[in-house]
Amino acid sequence: MRTNLSQYDNSWYRPGAPWKRLLWYFANVLVMKTSWLPNSGLKVRLLRAFGAKIGTGVNIKPCVNIKYPWMLEIGNYTWIGENVWIDNLARVKIGSNVCISQGAMLLCGNHNYKKATFDLIVGEITLEDGSWVGAQSVVCPGVTLHSHAVLGVNSVANHDLEPYSIYQGNPAQKVRTRNIS
Repeated sequence: MRTNLSQYDNSWYRPGAPWKRLLWYFANVLVMKTSWLPNSGLKVRLLRAFGAKIGTGVNIKPCVNIKYPWMLEIGNYTWIGENVWIDNLARVKIGSNVCISQGAMLLCGNHNYKKATFDLIVGEITLEDGSWVGAQSVVCPGVTLHSHAVLGVNSVANHDLEPYSIYQGNPAQKVRTRNIS
């Protein structure tokens, strides 16, 4: 059996009305993904207008790409760094006091390499309170970073991360316990 992309069909996947996705596409390009707007206020209001649930004190840096804000929830005092990509094909829940460093990716979708039709697979991502996703790191579909877990720089989380633990590598492995003073 060989991969046959001519048979690919993700018609079952309906993340929102086509008009809403098109409108968000342009809003995302003009406001979120640009470097000319360093202030978070307009970005937060825009995300809320498109259905995101966002707490107070959220800081969103320039050039952030968000796929579908209506499937996004962010707690209080969370930071989202430059060039972060939240590819939320499924729900993404980000707690309070979370840091997502520059260039990190939250990827809610993948493809089934075992199927000739390369079927779409989606899974929710949860970043619990106090967790930290290091720069250039990737969080895969279906993964939870439990309370105060840390994913080190340029690492890949393809499984849940234990609370108050620090992980590094690809795939990410626990390297020590996080002690906060």
